[in-house]
This record gives sequence, structure tokens and C-alpha cells, in this order.
Amino acid sequence: MPEPIQTMSAMRAVTIDSRGRISIRDVPVPTVGRREVRIAVDAAGVGSWDAETRPEGRQRFIVPGTDGAGLVVAVGAGVRRFRAGNRVYSSSYGNPKGGFHAELVVVVETKVARVPRGLGSKEAGAIPVTGLTALQGVDDALRVKRGECVIVHGASGGVGTLALQFAKWRGARVLATASGNDGVRLARRLGADVAVDGKREDVLEAARRFAPGGVDAVLAFVGGKALLRCLDALKPHGGRLAYPNGVADPPRPRKRKGVEVVAYDATPGVREFARLDRAIGAAKLEVPIAKTYPMDDAAGAYRFVRKGHILGKVILRIR
Repeated sequence: MPEPIQTMSAMRAVTIDSRGRISIRDVPVPTVGRREVRIAVDAAGVGSWDAETRPEGRQRFIVPGTDGAGLVVAVGAGVRRFRAGNRVYSSSYGNPKGGFHAELVVVVETKVARVPRGLGSKEAGAIPVTGLTALQGVDDALRVKRGECVIVHGASGGVGTLALQFAKWRGARVLATASGNDGVRLARRLGADVAVDGKREDVLEAARRFAPGGVDAVLAFVGGKALLRCLDALKPHGGRLAYPNGVADPPRPRKRKGVEVVAYDATPGVREFARLDRAIGAAKLEVPIAKTYPMDDAAGAYRFVRKGHILGKVILRIR
């Protein structure tokens, strides 16, 4: 019989070495510090950033995985917000004690939150990074207001599907650019007022029909020439563009007089997760899952995200 998870000294984990080789191996269970939480992972998100992660310095390998969800199995002496058995989700980029593509993960308590009501284990594992990125883009970077015309560029991906729904919840009219006919259908189903294929259709022409006076804001989750067409669609005075660092290159959107350009990083924290929790319920959020892989086929999951054209989020099923 398998060893009880609370007493395990070793765990199975996905690892990546300096050459990008992926293995499933037994690694030591990370220790729990005073302000840390140990989580038995049920499901974890898989992003292109996970597939491209490599060890640094003298590390032989790393355990990837930026976010996930599961059950608390141990807490540090200084932790009061959680106890064993709590169902939680978490996001921790570059977690020093290893990522979420493992049976167990240890995370600082401020980057952990109770799973919002109504989310299943797959959805909870999928949403921490993408949900925080989408909501903070809509609310903090762009400050979207009711009645504004907004382009969500890359609206069929893991972040874009959520940003589209949050922008609609805030009362915006949304033009969604998506990938392929299936991506366009998904964007329309999620509430886009107009949806176009960003790779095949002229985004600027669609935007001028959508908002003849210019769009108020663009939230971009992909780069390329189509992003520059979105930028051309902005109002010349007071238009805003926001994108998470790293995703809008190349080409980097150039600054223009009268247009505010904001690059941002999603921030996990107690207040940030509380705000995401409220938004998930209020927006009646749907979390599209593109595909689910077992942990033993992590290599397949990484190959899939590298190919692109992903509608929603890819999940690694750990337990």
C-alpha cells in the first residue's frame, strides 16, 4: 500500500534538466517553514513558461509548475489562516521549494487561498495565475469602466478567456481577437460582442466597425503585427494599452503620444486572492479547460503548450 501522504519523505515529481529533458522521479518532500503551507496537489496548470523553465547555477534539475490546487496536509507554526484538510489553490512563480508539478508543494501562506465556491479541482488548478493576470489587467492596469469599448487581444487562450469575461462583468463592450474558427466560437460563447480571427482577419477594420470613434482600451495577451493593428484602433487621446510583461513581444508596442501603455506582472497575495474570489462568483466565471494530462505524460502536456492554439488552459492531473 502507498505511504500516507502526511508521512512521506519522498514524492514523485516532474523534473526538467538543463537540456530540457523531462523525467518523472522521486525527490525529497520539501520542508515546511514557519509561514509556509504544504499542499497535496490535485491539479496544476501548465503554461508555456513551465515548458521553457530551466535550472540555474548548480541545480541539476528543477520541478516546474507555477500554480495549482489541492488539500493542505501541513502548516508551519506561524500559520493561522489554514489547517490540514483545507481545499486551497495557489500561485507562486519561481517557487524556491519547487513547483506544482509534483505530489506535494510548499508555498508561503500569503500566496495560498481557499478555493472559491463552485470551482472543481481542475478549474481551481487552472485559474490562479490566469485569473490574477486577467483580473489585474482589467481592473488595475486598464481600469475598465462600464460602457467602454475594449479589445481583448488573444481572447481564446488561458488568460484571455477569463479577461473577456471580467471585462464584460465590468460592463464593457468587448471585441475579442481569437485563434481559429473554434477560438472565435469560444469567444462568442463567453460573451464577446464581436469576435474575429486575429491571424486571418483585419483587426483594425473590425475595430473601426465596432467603435468608429476608436476603442478605449486594449488588453493584449499575444504580440505580433495584429497587436500593432489593435494599437492603431485606439482613441488618439486617452486610449490605453496593457499587457503582461513578456507576452507582447515581438514586436514591442511602441509608445504613442496620447496613449497610455502599461506593462504589468500579476501579483499573488491575500488581498489579491480575496478580490479574485469575489470576481469569480460575481462574474459567474467559466474556466475553459483545453486538455488534461496525467502527471506521467507531462512531456506531452509541455509539447502541446509549445505548439500554441490552445483554447483555455492545459491541466496536469497529479492525484
